Amino acid sequence: MTATGLVESKLDPRDATYSAVIPAGEPWMHEIRQGQYFRIVDLHGNQAVDTLFYNARDVSDRYSAQDTIRAQRNIYLTTGTRLMSTNGTVLLTIVADTCGRHDTLGGACANESNMVRYSLDKRHMHACRNSFLRAVIESGDMDKRDITSNINFFMNVPVTPEGKLTFEDGISEPGKYVEMRAETDVLALISNCPQLNNPCNAYNPTPVQVLIWNGQPN
Repeated sequence: MTATGLVESKLDPRDATYSAVIPAGEPWMHEIRQGQYFRIVDLHGNQAVDTLFYNARDVSDRYSAQDTIRAQRNIYLTTGTRLMSTNGTVLLTIVADTCGRHDTLGGACANESNMVRYSLDKRHMHACRNSFLRAVIESGDMDKRDITSNINFFMNVPVTPEGKLTFEDGISEPGKYVEMRAETDVLALISNCPQLNNPCNAYNPTPVQVLIWNGQPN
């Protein structure tokens, strides 16, 4: 499947009410209020951004890959995708996307998967699940049971005709972004992936930027 759904945003980064740079390998957690716009910017290109979303008023109502895929009848995410929760809540809608395709099947890297996929000596390497665990524990309101199947923004994970997943070179470039409108109060959790063993980060994890705007674009 080629990149589709390419739509640029009307929002100006200078008007954002919140901006932060997430270093490679680090977690980030922040609430996005209903009606706000949330953008993730791939600053250097081909950086995988593992992301989870929760209903901020009930974190047990969280992003569901299965319900999102079923609702849009597509395994990839892009402009127009509604990110569905386990309780059928529309958490966010993708309203702009200059990359064109994002993975919802590949999951988050972990110490165990590093060992199984690559070699025993890779087990010690930092992984997204570590970052997710660190963030939820520091929050004080969640634990490891709240870490479920995540979105991999900017990550290229084709599905073969046999139904297998492959991790390929990214299709993103420096400055590409994906932007969402929060349809309810949402808690966003990001692990800016530290993976060094496959091409999802071009073997070179880099920082990304997150921005939030209030209200409608001009």
